[in-house]
This record gives sequence, C-alpha cells and structure tokens, in this order.
Amino acid sequence: MNEEEMLELYGLEPDDIHREPIRQLLQQEIENRKSEDNEVLKLLCIMLFCIGNVEDTTLIWQAKRKNQDAGSYIDVQLLCGAGYEQTLFYLENMDREQAHEELLYLRQCEPYDFVDFSKAEWVSDYKQYYSV
Repeated sequence: MNEEEMLELYGLEPDDIHREPIRQLLQQEIENRKSEDNEVLKLLCIMLFCIGNVEDTTLIWQAKRKNQDAGSYIDVQLLCGAGYEQTLFYLENMDREQAHEELLYLRQCEPYDFVDFSKAEWVSDYKQYYSV
C-alpha cells in the first residue's frame, strides 16, 4: 500500500478505531528490510502521532531506529503524539532498555526540538505537506 492509498483509507488524522491496523502496517514496514522508501514508514508514524496514544511512542521509536535514513527522516516530534511531558512520564515508568534509550534521546533533543512544541502546528504542517 502506498501513501495515497493509506491517506484515502485512513486519512491523515485517523479515528482511533484504525489504530491497530495502522500499528500492524507500521510493524510490517519496520520488519521489511528490503524497503528503501521511508515515505510509507513516516506517514504511518504521522498517523499514530495524530491519534496520540502514548503507548505508540515505542513503536514509532522502532521505526525511527530502523536504519540511519529512517532515523533522519522520521521527525523526533512524532514520538510525542500524546504530548512531550506525557511521553517522558510514560517512558520513565517503563522497565525496558528501549524505553530508557528513547527517554535519553528525547531529553537530548528537548532544548532544540521541543521549544514551543505544538502538536497542532505539526499536524497543520503535515496537512500542507500531504495537501489534505
């Protein structure tokens, strides 16, 4: 499925009822080592960001860590669809190494990437990018 098909099926700001199928598609993209196009990967992360469930931060982190290109391509802000502070709190209360790595990364990015962070502004920018 390409970006246009996904946007047609789910929209850029999908309803929460589509969260699980989007998560499954993102997991498939993460596991697909042959895929070199990060557009689909990024769009799925954006959709989960828009839904805003804090638990999705770890899956988006896995997508961001898929490879070096994905790491640059997927905006760090996408890790915080539930909000920056809520995401930190969630990760601080997880007992997993991956959560600790993500937490350290977010804290390193805070002075640069989360000054005046506004989810609404990021969603607005993505709407312009995808012309929706």
